[in-house]
Amino acid sequence: MTTPAKDAGLPSEKEAIPVAESPLRRFISDFSESRVALAGLAVFGCIVFMAIFAPYISPQDPYDLAQLDIMDGRLEPGAKNMMGDTYWLGTDDQGRDMLSGIFYGLRTSLGVGAMSALLALMFGGTMGLIAAYFGGRTDTLIMRVVDIQLSFPSILIALVLLAILGQGVDKIIIALVAAQWAYYARTIRGTALVERRKEYIEAAACLALSHRHIVFRQLLPNCLPPLIVVGTVQVAHAIALEATLSFLGIGLPITEPSLGLLISNGFEYMLSGKYWISFFPGVALLLTIVSINLVGDQLRDVLNPRLQK
Repeated sequence: MTTPAKDAGLPSEKEAIPVAESPLRRFISDFSESRVALAGLAVFGCIVFMAIFAPYISPQDPYDLAQLDIMDGRLEPGAKNMMGDTYWLGTDDQGRDMLSGIFYGLRTSLGVGAMSALLALMFGGTMGLIAAYFGGRTDTLIMRVVDIQLSFPSILIALVLLAILGQGVDKIIIALVAAQWAYYARTIRGTALVERRKEYIEAAACLALSHRHIVFRQLLPNCLPPLIVVGTVQVAHAIALEATLSFLGIGLPITEPSLGLLISNGFEYMLSGKYWISFFPGVALLLTIVSINLVGDQLRDVLNPRLQK
């Protein structure tokens, strides 16, 4: 005799009912499918750890004059000073420990890159949402400004602004924001134009909700995935741009730690065999940019199902 559950095609009491996987768990599962992305995430996590805890794990404060000795200048990796301290990555021409300089340089470079990318995302994202939502002349005006800016290289815009504003952490953040906001505006406008024609936006307009509520409470959440991907890539771009400007001597002042400044300090000694002054900061900069890009590529694949392998 058959049971009613089997007759009705329903699961029996002994059969397990599948539980819906949470979005966060599904996101972690999809992200962990790429070993390359996990390796990039691990490297980036180590870099962030070194940057945050630089004052506690660095052998010395490379920008404290009381801890420097000019007699320790340009020591080779693994060399020791008269006090018996070992410089595992050598020293620069001022006697600063290169390992400590890299830790502090990562701290500054990551801070400048993250802050400039966040501010550029906020400003550029807002401009892109306004252009897509209101359309017409507003859209035309904003996008023509974006087109004009994107026709110039980012480094050229930053160079002009820094020549006017001068050196400093705040100045270079302003220059990087001005050079990058157009990328976010164009990206979010393309996504918002698709969302703008959907039923939930029309329903919100019929309910007489304010434009501010519709743009930031209804439209923005559905445009975040591409913004997250672009923001991740632009952090790496901002770090590289800041390092380039500092290397040219127009970014951060020499009193501020930066990977670009560390590379610039040892550039003139490359031909004399003192390679480590520029080589190790260059490796740290390369690992930082590559790890961020690897994480950004995997985020793009996870957040866009059409790109999943």
